[in-house]
Amino acid sequence: MALHPSVAAVRLGVRRSLADLGAGDAVLVACSGGPDSLALLAATVFEARRPGVRVVGATVDHGLQDGSAEQAARVVGQMAGLGVDETVAARVEVDAGGLGPEAAARRARYAVLDQMADHFGAAQVLLGHTRDDQAETVLLGLARGSGGRSLAGMRRGFDRYRRPLLDVARDDTVTACQVEGIEFWDDPHNSDPGYTRVRVRQRVLPVLEAELGPGVAATLARTADQVRDDVDALDALAAAALAALRTDVPDPSGRGPALPLAGLAEQHRAIASRVLRLAALEAGARDAELFHVHVAALLDLVAGTISGEIQLPGSVTAHRDAGHLRFRST
Repeated sequence: MALHPSVAAVRLGVRRSLADLGAGDAVLVACSGGPDSLALLAATVFEARRPGVRVVGATVDHGLQDGSAEQAARVVGQMAGLGVDETVAARVEVDAGGLGPEAAARRARYAVLDQMADHFGAAQVLLGHTRDDQAETVLLGLARGSGGRSLAGMRRGFDRYRRPLLDVARDDTVTACQVEGIEFWDDPHNSDPGYTRVRVRQRVLPVLEAELGPGVAATLARTADQVRDDVDALDALAAAALAALRTDVPDPSGRGPALPLAGLAEQHRAIASRVLRLAALEAGARDAELFHVHVAALLDLVAGTISGEIQLPGSVTAHRDAGHLRFRST
């Protein structure tokens, strides 16, 4: 019997991700019990057999819904039933800490996945984001005016994390589960219009498909790949520029690098803005709260079009001193 196209699409994505792993390596698969992560897990178990890769199924209980502990227990049973080598589950406390609920849950989830990966010595952590998730991310970035980094969408890989299904439609993960007889959980949060992403999924993308024709999600995802290449190139140039510009000017109260104003002024704005963002992060500014308005203010401070100091999230202050841009604790 021929392999169903949806199952084949999911397995192909996983096969490409596991290509650089070998016998004895371990891979951790994050699984919520939804169709995307269960299809990913089933494909990983299948594809890991030939190279001899050990598969660990991992689920995280955020404790944000009634019955979440019972759901986590069901997922552990499902993961074991699909043939993983080991299972692991953890409950996390989601502390908003000034973030929105989605961002706070994401931060807590990645923190515990890092701990799990360290414990099992996992070479990769696989995430079940699909092409539809990527399209939603690009639209959200466009609507927020967040610049190239947001339009580039989710990265296919970073550190040890991989997203094997970014070329796979969400419908294919649902179909793959149905074909393989895998029961999946419909998370009520995924249909709650109180979340912006859900409104994009349920209302915005269907309108775009209806008015512009089918394939909008695939086009948005392809755009993300193209923009990502440009953003990565600019980020690499900025990292090199930061390394070349930084000086070791003594400053007992300073944080992060001291950067010569003249050298910054010689950089193209696209590079200078990235250099300033990297420097601010090194000085202790909070990544999730460092927005375009902060970087634009730093550019104006370097150019001398504004004077004084710039307050950055994370209790960091930027100021001009002796021909340099410096950072200090607020």
